[in-house]
Amino acid sequence: PCGNALAVDQVCTPGAIRRRLCVFAVTRYLIRRSTMAKVVRSSKFRHVFGQPFKKEECYDEIRVTRSAWDTNLISASPSFFAIILEAGGGGAFGVLPWSQTGKIDVKNPVVSGHKSAVLDLDWNPFNDNLIASASEDCTVKIWGIPEGGLKENMNDALQTLSGHKRKVGTVNFNPIANNILASSSADLSVKIWDIEKGTTAFSVDSQHADLITCVDWASNGALLATSCKDKKLRLLDPRSSKVAQETEAHQGIKGSRVCFLGGKPLLFSVGFTKTSEREMSLWDLRNLSDRVHNTNLDSSSGVLMPFFDADTNVLFLAGKGDGNIRYYELVDDKPYLHYLSEYKSNTPARGMAMVPKRAVNVSDCEIARLCKVGVKTMEPIAFCVPRKSDLFQDDLFPPAFSGEYTLTADDWVSGQDGEQKRVTLEGGFSKKPVSVEFKPVQQEAVKELTEKEVREEREALLKRVAYLEAELVKRDAKIKELSGQ
Repeated sequence: PCGNALAVDQVCTPGAIRRRLCVFAVTRYLIRRSTMAKVVRSSKFRHVFGQPFKKEECYDEIRVTRSAWDTNLISASPSFFAIILEAGGGGAFGVLPWSQTGKIDVKNPVVSGHKSAVLDLDWNPFNDNLIASASEDCTVKIWGIPEGGLKENMNDALQTLSGHKRKVGTVNFNPIANNILASSSADLSVKIWDIEKGTTAFSVDSQHADLITCVDWASNGALLATSCKDKKLRLLDPRSSKVAQETEAHQGIKGSRVCFLGGKPLLFSVGFTKTSEREMSLWDLRNLSDRVHNTNLDSSSGVLMPFFDADTNVLFLAGKGDGNIRYYELVDDKPYLHYLSEYKSNTPARGMAMVPKRAVNVSDCEIARLCKVGVKTMEPIAFCVPRKSDLFQDDLFPPAFSGEYTLTADDWVSGQDGEQKRVTLEGGFSKKPVSVEFKPVQQEAVKELTEKEVREEREALLKRVAYLEAELVKRDAKIKELSGQ
């Protein structure tokens, strides 16, 4: 008993307790350190940072539209960027070359050929001077921007695509086929146009139950993905005019977006939960009902805008009304998306666009560039990987999309498939002369009748019907008379 008591006394002395606590603390620290070393994932994009352009290299005093339509407001090509403007009576958008920095004169020429507000824009990926615009006036128009930018207001489009019965909300060029354009409308249809011929090649009708909020092409140009106000994602086969797959997606009432992830067999979407939290999801393209990943992000109210760089597998996530831009790396193993970092700013974004990869500055290891639209500003943001060497970093810049088409419109319509042509970025970007000729075939425009003309035409038709009915009565009487003889 005495020995046991002595042992207990020795263990419980203050010095012994302090020693044991020190050993415990050191052991715990070493365990945590070794665990963290195992958790930290090796990635060459771990230290990507966002660098906004200097104020004198940004664009200010832009009359950005105040429309509540859910759109990115801006679209960018290697030579220009286009932004939807506020316009009284009709719709307009501005086109500026990248060199025209600083304050934008209120008298700067604009494109103003639509009769109602412009809702969406998209540059032709094979011709830096060709842009499509969608409008509330139920039309899509194709415009040719002269070299160096606009010198005067442009009112006459190269081509007008008429066929939708209600306002047109989105336009998207096919990534491999020349002159193929997809448009979606409030008439719940998605139409595929041959913009040179000015005709509808295919139309997916009566497959959506509510307003279509987003459309995106697969990188091989064979499929379309759509998100819709009916809370469903759909995978469309446009050349069969059918829905290949559909699934219930984000259950919130606010807008959702969807995009393909390069050549990966995955689809990415963002939206809201029933409790109005923002969330992002990954879907298996082979079975769209299989949600392979889902993450709740935050409770902000702005619609999220995803941008995916297929060359680096980095996904950028910007929110309307947010100053920050999150970015993630996509890998082949679960959970597929790994958080990298976040660009933070005090200026909220109203819209966003990604500049084509062949226009980035490879000498600064700039892997992506986003264009952020504010209340009256446009601020480019470069995302760079810190490297000490001045040599070309081929691990950061694999061959990128060359800006050349793989298929003609007729080839694609006939059912042919292909992949994007690629080119090395070593040596930087040099603008090539426009080699893709656009020879539009003008379609006869359908004349819009005034209310007076509609009434007159109706009265004329009623008179014609009355005349034909009277002739039928005379004929029946004559037949009866002849039968009686």
